[in-house]
Amino acid sequence: MKDFLLEIGAEEIPAGYIIPALEALRENILKSLDKFRIEHGDAQIFGTPRRLAVIVKDVALMQKAQTSTLTGPPVSAGFDKQGNPTIAAHKFAEKAGVSIEEIKIIETEKGNYLSATKQEKCETTTSILESTLPEIILSTPFPKSMRWGDLSISFARPIISVLGLLGDKVLNFEIGTSTPLSQNIKSSDFVFGHQFMYPDKFKVSFPSEYKNILKNAGVIVDIEERKALLLEKIEDVAKENNATILKDEELIDIVTNLVEYPYPVLGRFDEKFLEVPDEALITAMREHQKYFSLVDKQGRLKPCFIAVNNTLTKDMAVVANGHERVLRARLSDAQFFYKVDLESTMDKFADKLKKVTFQAQLGSMFQKRERLTELVYYMVNKLNTNMALDDIEELRINTIRAAQICKADLVSQMVIEFTKLQGVIGRVYALKGGENKEVANAIEQHYRPVHAGAELPDTLTGKILAIADKIDTICGCFSIDLIPTGASDPYALRRQSIGILQIMMASNFTFSLKELVEQSVSLYLSTQNESGCSKSATCDKSDSRQNAIIENVMSFIKARMTNMLVDQGYSKEAVASALSVGFNNVPDAILRIKALDVLRQAPDFEPLSAAFKRVVNILKKSDITQNFKVDESLFYSDSEKSLYAASKKLSESVDKLIAENNYDLALKEIASIRPEVDNFFDDVMVMVDDEAIKNNRIALLSKVAAIFQNIADFSQI
Repeated sequence: MKDFLLEIGAEEIPAGYIIPALEALRENILKSLDKFRIEHGDAQIFGTPRRLAVIVKDVALMQKAQTSTLTGPPVSAGFDKQGNPTIAAHKFAEKAGVSIEEIKIIETEKGNYLSATKQEKCETTTSILESTLPEIILSTPFPKSMRWGDLSISFARPIISVLGLLGDKVLNFEIGTSTPLSQNIKSSDFVFGHQFMYPDKFKVSFPSEYKNILKNAGVIVDIEERKALLLEKIEDVAKENNATILKDEELIDIVTNLVEYPYPVLGRFDEKFLEVPDEALITAMREHQKYFSLVDKQGRLKPCFIAVNNTLTKDMAVVANGHERVLRARLSDAQFFYKVDLESTMDKFADKLKKVTFQAQLGSMFQKRERLTELVYYMVNKLNTNMALDDIEELRINTIRAAQICKADLVSQMVIEFTKLQGVIGRVYALKGGENKEVANAIEQHYRPVHAGAELPDTLTGKILAIADKIDTICGCFSIDLIPTGASDPYALRRQSIGILQIMMASNFTFSLKELVEQSVSLYLSTQNESGCSKSATCDKSDSRQNAIIENVMSFIKARMTNMLVDQGYSKEAVASALSVGFNNVPDAILRIKALDVLRQAPDFEPLSAAFKRVVNILKKSDITQNFKVDESLFYSDSEKSLYAASKKLSESVDKLIAENNYDLALKEIASIRPEVDNFFDDVMVMVDDEAIKNNRIALLSKVAAIFQNIADFSQI
């Protein structure tokens, strides 16, 4: 067993490419080793802007031996009457790689057949790696790749060197396709040090030396080690200046992969720029320059920043001055845009939305604003809340006002320049314009969550507006068949669906999701109906289209909810079973899923599930649409009478528990009817020739199914 090391040296790879590329490279290497039956240990990834590397521990030097048993033709075809092997037997032996004498005869259900044990050929790990690594390297995925020189290959950036070691043995392979004008990239046992400080080649004799050799050459190749060093250094600079780093884990990760060794420096900017909202200053420093913002003990932004360089210079003050000049131009722009924006109002901005396209087929952002206003009004009226009437009216006023101006900042100079400030600048300008905090905060919060696991809105106005905005986008896109595919979701409809569900779950919003979708779809289609329907067929066609859109939207959201809940640890069966009977009331669906998961742990759950599943399946197969009442005079066995009596008694208690959302106890109560169900199926045949008796027994089973049909579909379990 020996360690394996692969390093791909390249020109500067974008920071966002590095981690995904390394994870894919590690996965592809391990898959290849497994495919070729090469035993190995764990794999560790290393990377900087100029190198991607993987070390796999304890790699076997040979493939693992493998034998397989092959079955050939029947004995009658493999040997003639004299017992001599035929051509078929010789061909089979040749295919199996054995001599004719090694062929055996085995007995099967179909008769006696020729058989042979084939010994798979074992190759060295060295030869396998040398033949597979070029393809593995070039299959590393990147958002964008490039070609260079006369080579026919592509990579994120031009490849400069490739190191391949198995223990102390240098792997010999080439990357590229030979042409008269090109020179392929050949593997070696050397790496390059820091591009500016240690630009020479350094020989690596063993994989275990790799990290230390590069550390001595000015490169911290271990990403977590480099991140820890970066944090330590920028915090030291901040402390020296009586400041604290503004928390930003994402920026730390980005900067970690922008340098091979971190050399931070403090820069300053004119205090006059502090009149600009903090969010704009932070964005200007972060997004464009990747600078860290600093705050004082009270959390106020300080007129200084930390820039992290990849090179140590003799006079770092010169470097700081360079960063300050670049940032000064950015902040001057932000200050100018801010002052220009303050000359307008949120209502004036909102009026300009008429000229801003939401989507080519869905109209303007102003039209979206009008739909949002109607949706939030509808949602406030549907809220199941104990709020006082005055508070509800205040909520209605706030949500409508927030809906009217939530998109206004999209036409502001600040958001046009710094797009990530949408919503944030809207909040700032709303407060400047005299709006109350509830409205202003909703403008920022209605975009939440901005990504998986991100913060949800924390105000009631923000929650309602966030749901309205997302459902409007989803229904609009579905109304023009702009439905996400496996590879494309340009309007982030999956994320927005999950956001709706998360907000409804966290806020215990129990209003009907389907009715909200119906309301949203109707707003899109209302312009077509305003002129009226001259013919009933036209109306029917419009209704059919509306119903199809609603059904598609609900199916889409249901799929997102299923995946989300399974990812959270709920069982697939419980989720499918509960959602099959409905998920309009999202918090209610969660309670049913939780109760089902608890019941599934019971030792007698499987026979209980089988009994209920049998009830559901018989009802589905009966194809009887008419609702028959149970007629006790048609009972022919005690089991029918017992099941009917138990179902009547149970129905009342279960309905009461469901009304109280006590699904745990409701399911326990339902489980108590299992003996009567089992006895019924043991004693009675449902699908008899006598129509009256058959229909009566189906009516009885329908009564049983009605007890649990609003909780779960047991046929899904």
